[in-house]
Parts: sequence; C-alpha cells; structure tokens
Amino acid sequence: MNIVFIGAGRLATNLAKALHEKGHTITAVYSRTQASADALCSVVGGFPTDSLSALPSTADAFIIAIKDAALTTVIPLLAQGRTDQCFLHTAGSMPLSVFEGHAPHAGVFYPMQTFSKERAVSFAHLPIFLEATDESTLSLAETLARSISDNVRPLSSDQRRYLHLAAVFACNFVNHCYALSAEILQRHDIPFDVMQPLIDETAEKIKTLSPREAQTGPAVRYDENVINAQMDLLRDDPSMQELYALMSKSIHQFGIDTLNR
Repeated sequence: MNIVFIGAGRLATNLAKALHEKGHTITAVYSRTQASADALCSVVGGFPTDSLSALPSTADAFIIAIKDAALTTVIPLLAQGRTDQCFLHTAGSMPLSVFEGHAPHAGVFYPMQTFSKERAVSFAHLPIFLEATDESTLSLAETLARSISDNVRPLSSDQRRYLHLAAVFACNFVNHCYALSAEILQRHDIPFDVMQPLIDETAEKIKTLSPREAQTGPAVRYDENVINAQMDLLRDDPSMQELYALMSKSIHQFGIDTLNR
C-alpha cells in the first residue's frame, strides 16, 4: 500500500520502518521540523516535508502519529480536500470520534508498545488494536496490521482508554521506578546493572503467575521494621519517601484483598 505518515517521532519511526520492511511504500512524511522528516525519509523513502499542504492528496492510508493534543488541530487541516481518503490515528487515549465532521473513512491503529528511535522494536507479535468508522476502513487497517503482526484485535474507544491507563501503570510508572532505583544506586556508587537479573526475573515470573501472586518484599507482609528503616533512609527526599509509603500501602492492601478472595 501507499502510505503517508503525519509525524516522525518514536512511534512513527518504528511503524514506518516495519511497514516499509514488509513492502509497503511510504510516499511522504510530514513533521513539524524538516530535519525529522528528512531523517525518517532517509530510511524509508518518500517525500519529506514540514508543510501539511505539501502532502499528496491521495494515498491508501494517511497514518497520523503525533501528540494527542495536536490531533484536533491537524485532522481538520489534513482532511481538507481529502474527505474520500482513509485516515488512521495511533493514539491510545484518543477516541475515534476525533474524526467526526472531518473524515468519514477513519480509524484507530494502536500498536501497544513503548518505542524509542534508538532501539528497533519487532512488530511480529506486538498487539495492534483497531477501530474504524466503516467496514472498508476496518478491513484496510486490518490488512496493514496483519502484514506486520500476528496479534491484531478490535477494541472500542472506551475500552482503549482503560487499556492505555493500564499500560501507563505497567510501563511508564514501572520505568520511573527503575529511574528512582538508579538514582539511589548512583548516590552510593553502585552500578545499576546489578538490578538487571532482578528486573528480568520479575518480568519473567508474570508469564506464569498473576502479578498479585508474584508480589514479594517487605510491603506485602507489612514488615514494619524494614519499611520504617527504609523510610528513614529517604528522609532527605520527601517526595520519594511519600511515594514509597503510598506504594507500600497499596501493595499491602492488594495482599489482604488476595487473601480474602
């Protein structure tokens, strides 16, 4: 298929590369900065531009991979003169209704993964969640998705809001905990790589155990001696101390709820 990308950030870069590798043609890439559009087109081909009006008027799909807040501004401009075209946005928390009044053939193409430009991500088994205004758009989106992944699922806008919320807890918040851990270690001249086996085993366990069952540590058994001692170690960092207390309380409550089930 011939595809136009609106956006050249982390998600757009990984998705454009994956589609390009499967034989799809990236005909153009728009980015707010010309340098970003140039960088992506140097890898996947196509015409780079920082002007929406310079984009082709037709394509099999226009994939919009930009900040959520920009969608309501960009969609009306992009849809002008292209009302018969197919548009797909990639945002986890934005509803399909963002296209209403602008694009009758529209959908959501949401690959649920954390992306970085510096690290290639395999799409082979990556879950891609789809929604569309009409059957023809849904069929096109599914064809695109199945060309790069064997894990393609329909999902409504309402369900996808909660999926994205859950992903924030499972990925973004967890990664922030890694950052806090690294900060503590750095202050005391301990390399972060000592955490790698622990992190790997924690992730591996939940393939066979539920997260509740896999929980360990002082908070789940509410070992007050350890908890109070560690809270004291954080006395010079009130925000981290508060976070430690809230997390410990939540873990302990989850443990009680599990026992009462």
